[in-house]
Amino acid sequence: MYDVAIIGGGIIGCSIARELSSYRLKVCVLEKASDVGCGTSKANSAIVHAGYDASPGSLKAKLNLEGNSLYTKVCKELSIPFQRVGSIVVAFDEKEVPDLNVLYEKGMKNKTPGMRIIAGEELRALEPNLAQQAVAALYAKTAGIICPFTLTIALAENACTNGVDFFFDTEVKAVYAMRPGEPRFVLKTNRALFETKYIVNAAGVQADAISQMAGGDSFFLTPRKGEYCILDKDQRNLVTTVIFQVPTKMGKGILVAPTIDGNLLIGPNAHNIEDKQDTRITAEGLAEIIAGAKKSIPSFAPQKTITSFAGLRAVPPMGDFLINADTRVKGLIHAAGIESPGLSAAPAVAKMVREILAVEGLKCKKKTNFNPYRPPLIRFNELSPDEQNKLVKRDPSYGRVICRCETITEGEIIASIRRPLGARDLDGVKRRTRAGMGRCQRGFCSPRVMEILARELKIPLNQVTKHGGTSYLLAANTKTPELKEEKGGGKNGSL
Repeated sequence: MYDVAIIGGGIIGCSIARELSSYRLKVCVLEKASDVGCGTSKANSAIVHAGYDASPGSLKAKLNLEGNSLYTKVCKELSIPFQRVGSIVVAFDEKEVPDLNVLYEKGMKNKTPGMRIIAGEELRALEPNLAQQAVAALYAKTAGIICPFTLTIALAENACTNGVDFFFDTEVKAVYAMRPGEPRFVLKTNRALFETKYIVNAAGVQADAISQMAGGDSFFLTPRKGEYCILDKDQRNLVTTVIFQVPTKMGKGILVAPTIDGNLLIGPNAHNIEDKQDTRITAEGLAEIIAGAKKSIPSFAPQKTITSFAGLRAVPPMGDFLINADTRVKGLIHAAGIESPGLSAAPAVAKMVREILAVEGLKCKKKTNFNPYRPPLIRFNELSPDEQNKLVKRDPSYGRVICRCETITEGEIIASIRRPLGARDLDGVKRRTRAGMGRCQRGFCSPRVMEILARELKIPLNQVTKHGGTSYLLAANTKTPELKEEKGGGKNGSL
């Protein structure tokens, strides 16, 4: 019997798992994918927002500001990079300047620090490559950039080392209340039954389906698709801050931003769709975001795009996060409708969910042995030549470069597999080490990474997958050293 079962292993679910792992509780995370962070958490803008955009008094406003303030501490504890590069919202003519004033007033009501409206030489000094049409901008110095899947993995690792159980490829199919009116449930999954006192519903765009499954509050989450492009690292120096355009009712608009790993990110567009599995990119969508990004930074080179992707945001019906105890089912807690600024708010969302659980009757006693720190991954390409030489002498596997684009070594890949909740497929290695994220997009390193995975996991090479399940990378053998004689005297190798 678990005290808490968290449905969903994205940034919200893993933040909650880590928060609860600091208490004397038995907690599990049920994730239908093969790894954490496989939904919205791996396909967003990777921005920690300053907090001026949300409506004053909303949960978004409150939790964005609280979450932003926690990021420096959280990232230091988890040994992951985070940079407060600041952000600007640009007005491209005088008619848009009043919109900046509205955002500024929102920010003041939300108590967002470090804001001011800039123009002229100050704006040009900050962003020399900004379009000439730009006349003014709202500058917010506390905005930052982060890698969302690195963060999600780090949260999960730390939660795991502090006692949280993670179950992957585990999809919840039904929810049964064992004692109606009391917090006690049986969760039926495709793999096993799980008993739990409390449920935290952090299932992303499927959170409405989980609530319906449990007989809980009725709400519908609209999937909103956003498409992005990642550009080569030689485009990174075009911008200093995260550049937004004046937002619309569909969102914060198409941004141009540096990434924490030295690339340039453009996107997203925003289109409400019906299919909650549709993460396809389209030619029309890519053309839309390129045109939008050109409005801010005309000089960037679209032909330098190295990859593109799309993600879904769970748009709540009332425009605000749904974080509450269910009114119908005792023990069911929702962390739903977490669209932007969900990444920014995640640490604060976790604390709020823990507080709700306590109000609902969960006894939360602090652990004396909770360890908030996560040992860092070795990044070979960030070491000095002397440090690299010493490391290779100690472990020669760090001297064998597997991914040349990102200078990722065999030692790093092995470490990513052997860590708590380590990589089990090609995408898992990619998200943990960046092997395959460079210019060639793993066109050259994939076979070597597959060999390492097969060796470390002690599985046949043809059982290595891209992202778990049946996503096998090898269909059949094309050569075999053993040729079988056929009755007709001929010889054929197996296909």
